[in-house]
Amino acid sequence: DEATSFRAKVATLGEELKKLREEASDYRNKCEQVEKELKDFKDYEQQMKPKRMKVISDLLISVSKAERQEARMKVRQDSLRLGNVGVIRAGTVISEAWEDGQALKDLNTQLRSLLETKEAIERQRKSLKKRQSDKGDLAETEGGVQEEDLLIQDEIYKSRLASIKREEEAVMRERDRYELEKGRLIREMKRIRDEDGSRFNNFQILNHRYALLNLLGKGGFSEVYKAFDLVEHRYVACKLHGLNAQWSEDKKQSYIRHAIREYNIHKTLVHHHIVRLWDIFEIDQNTFCTVLEYCSGKDLDAVLKATPMLPEREARIIIVQIFQGLVYLNKRSQKIIHYDLKPGNVLFDDFGVAKVTDFGLSKIVEDDVGSQGMELTSQGAGTYWYLPPECFELNKTPLISSKVDVWSAGILLYQMLFGRRPFGHDQTQERILREDTIIKARKVEFPARPSVSNEAKTSFSGSSFG
Repeated sequence: DEATSFRAKVATLGEELKKLREEASDYRNKCEQVEKELKDFKDYEQQMKPKRMKVISDLLISVSKAERQEARMKVRQDSLRLGNVGVIRAGTVISEAWEDGQALKDLNTQLRSLLETKEAIERQRKSLKKRQSDKGDLAETEGGVQEEDLLIQDEIYKSRLASIKREEEAVMRERDRYELEKGRLIREMKRIRDEDGSRFNNFQILNHRYALLNLLGKGGFSEVYKAFDLVEHRYVACKLHGLNAQWSEDKKQSYIRHAIREYNIHKTLVHHHIVRLWDIFEIDQNTFCTVLEYCSGKDLDAVLKATPMLPEREARIIIVQIFQGLVYLNKRSQKIIHYDLKPGNVLFDDFGVAKVTDFGLSKIVEDDVGSQGMELTSQGAGTYWYLPPECFELNKTPLISSKVDVWSAGILLYQMLFGRRPFGHDQTQERILREDTIIKARKVEFPARPSVSNEAKTSFSGSSFG
């Protein structure tokens, strides 16, 4: 009986094992089928990827071409109103000079006409007062004009002069508006000229990934293009660094070391008020590219050119964001001094969020640096209007700390509020250095206009320039 029962159990287990093997075989077949389908899908994806990237890049290029045409058409239209660059020849020397357009010419004609009218009325008033003085207390003048009539005539002249003053102010406001437009036009003309002369203006795709679109701006040794990342599907800014072919190998290597150093600092920074650095790669022997977060808004320099004085509330929220970025730089285990904080290095995104960029002159604060700060080994670099006095010490190697950035932020706040820099505003960098303008800067003076809160004034003496 036990043997029979055992054989029955073995038979049952055999059936179950057979069934499990069949199921396992089915599962294997299904897995193989799924793997095959997955492989086919991946193969299809690999086949479609370049096609999809081409479709996207073609669409982007089409839009960018339309934007280029529109930008050039707008420049042509604005040039008729605001002016254009003309060529002046003096002997054998040919130079370019700005020629005002019809709108500015008309405004200047209006101003001249108002000035002539004002001068004529002033002469009439002067003559009238002389007649009054000559006649003294006589009731009538030689022409039979009553003293009362002379007084009325004087009031008429004064009223007309007041009216002319209002007209002048209106024309001046209009001219100032046109001057701002002219400034934007000149910058756009330069951008278009630089774009036309760029070797990257033909919508290249770099590193099989970044579709170059339109030029954003050009510096001494670099060009910045708006681009699209075909892998991450986002807009980026591609900064193309060009090495001069005439440079010596030592100079090229020095430039590359400097750029790699900036990249190594910047790539570790992840903060919503600091522009992200996504990638870096070589294009050819003399060119490499850094890929940055794209900020679609203006930079602070462009904002201040359009509106030199910002409302205190707006200036305050901008400086708060800048300080949040600076606090992040100083809370890291490896602290960083930006060292080149200026309006051109503060960018804005679509929503007005401020972001600090350009770490080309930044300094890494080593752990063994004492409370007095670290030695400044790159004296002479930077933008002088925004640097503190200690950066200009010539008798000894200056010691700097994060207070450099605090000072620079204070200069930015002052400039946003009052439309000018507090020290050396009308001076060149060479003159600032020659006359020790910043070294002698000890007291901040506040213009009568615009009026700002005591809290804003206190912030300068307390944190920036104290």
